Amino acid sequence: MRLGGLAGALLIAALSAAAGGLALAQTEPAAPPAQAPVAAPAPAPAPTIRQAPPEEVAVVPPPEPATPPSVDVPLPSSRPAAPSASRRTLYTAAVLQVLDKVTAETLRFEAPLHKPVRYKGLIFVVNTCQSGGGDQPKAAAHLEIDSQPIAMPGRPENPIKMVYRGWMFADTPGPHLFEHPVYDAWLIACKMAGS
Repeated sequence: MRLGGLAGALLIAALSAAAGGLALAQTEPAAPPAQAPVAAPAPAPAPTIRQAPPEEVAVVPPPEPATPPSVDVPLPSSRPAAPSASRRTLYTAAVLQVLDKVTAETLRFEAPLHKPVRYKGLIFVVNTCQSGGGDQPKAAAHLEIDSQPIAMPGRPENPIKMVYRGWMFADTPGPHLFEHPVYDAWLIACKMAGS
């Protein structure tokens, strides 16, 4: 039983050492137990950055501009150019047609620019009349139409009321906005006054 005797001796030695330490603790303040030095973790090796060897940069010359293909351009002639198709021609009068819806009477008349022309209860003033070629309308006139019923003898004149101001076109007489319960009017053509 050597093993048992050895274990007992170790136990006794440990207890006596503990008792001696306890006696010391009662007489002197105990110093904090010394800690075993802790080894700091080894720093990770810094990554090695290798610089690539400098490369030589080749200087590339800018590309030369491409030459456009040669085009034969006709030289201007001394002959004057033909008038353009979109050019408008101004006239001094408009030819208008009026319909009296009550009597079915129609009248075609010429109205000079800026001069009032009366037909029964309507007064027409043509501001401009022009025509053009190409995709332009044949004839177009800007006009004002006033309504003033003719006064009875011995009575004061009736007030003038504007019933239409705008453009009328000879080739499309329908889309204008002239609306009157008794009369209808449209543009027939533009012309030079007196011709």
